Amino acid sequence: MTRLVGHDDAQAAFAAALRSGTLHHAWLLVGPEGVGKAQFAAAAALRMLAEASATGVDAPGLAVPDGHPTRALVDPGSHPDLRVMRRLPKDAEKPDQDIARSITIAQVRALQPMFATTPSMGARRVVVIDAADDLERNGANALLKNLEEPPVGTIFLLVSHAPGRLLPTIRSRCRVLRFAALDDEAMARALGQALPDADRDEIAALVRTGEGAPGRAIRYAGLDIEALDSAIAHIARDGDPMNAHRAALAKSLAGKGNAARYEAFLDRVPAMIAREARQRSGSRLKTALDAQAAARDLAGAALGLSLDAQATVFEMAAIVATLR
Repeated sequence: MTRLVGHDDAQAAFAAALRSGTLHHAWLLVGPEGVGKAQFAAAAALRMLAEASATGVDAPGLAVPDGHPTRALVDPGSHPDLRVMRRLPKDAEKPDQDIARSITIAQVRALQPMFATTPSMGARRVVVIDAADDLERNGANALLKNLEEPPVGTIFLLVSHAPGRLLPTIRSRCRVLRFAALDDEAMARALGQALPDADRDEIAALVRTGEGAPGRAIRYAGLDIEALDSAIAHIARDGDPMNAHRAALAKSLAGKGNAARYEAFLDRVPAMIAREARQRSGSRLKTALDAQAAARDLAGAALGLSLDAQATVFEMAAIVATLR
């Protein structure tokens, strides 16, 4: 059984609300992407449904034993009182490719028939939205109506990496739970649990590159991110006046076989520049902030518009070179 690692305050606050018998109908789980908010939502949903079932549950915190009947339904995604909304593939036959940019109003409206009935297996149902930031405007407005007049027995868990993007009226109807980056010890435990075949050196490398976010670190597994970071840092330090390092990096990340490392590169560069900006002041700070904005915009366009990978890496590395 996968167990939550870290976020003890959030776990304690939610468990206390469960015990109180006055559980708020909507919760906003706020924090950096990859730190474990979705895993928390999954654990909280399982616990709420288990408590509401005929069997009940006798375990501390948010734990639900492996053999519990509710887990047997939730784990394969067949529990009738649980809905998880996230962005869907544009092509159902290619579930790992070309994901929609938003959670649509149609997905929100698809919940309404369920809300017209009572929960099937207890007194409670749970809706998880991962991430609420992805809701299109009309979808957010449709969800707001449910939050304003919550269906009986329904608990909403909204994951948010950037709560400032949400409608203020949605935020105001939720109780907020905040999630921070994990420390190195918790990161190592979370990664060891998620990647049982990884050796100690790989776990240590992922702890360094994950920066407190196990979800991010797991995406980096097997991609030799430290070597990628080293190449980026070299260009930032020396400027690469002959373009040799930029060209080599661009070539190494081109092609379908390098798609995962290419996406990691697009993720790493804006974050690296942001860290560099925090160490600067005056005109050097302005240079870094301009570079960060340019890198962030390019990274967003690269995936959204399917830009050529090799040309994009070369252009991104040129932005990094301005930090010299």
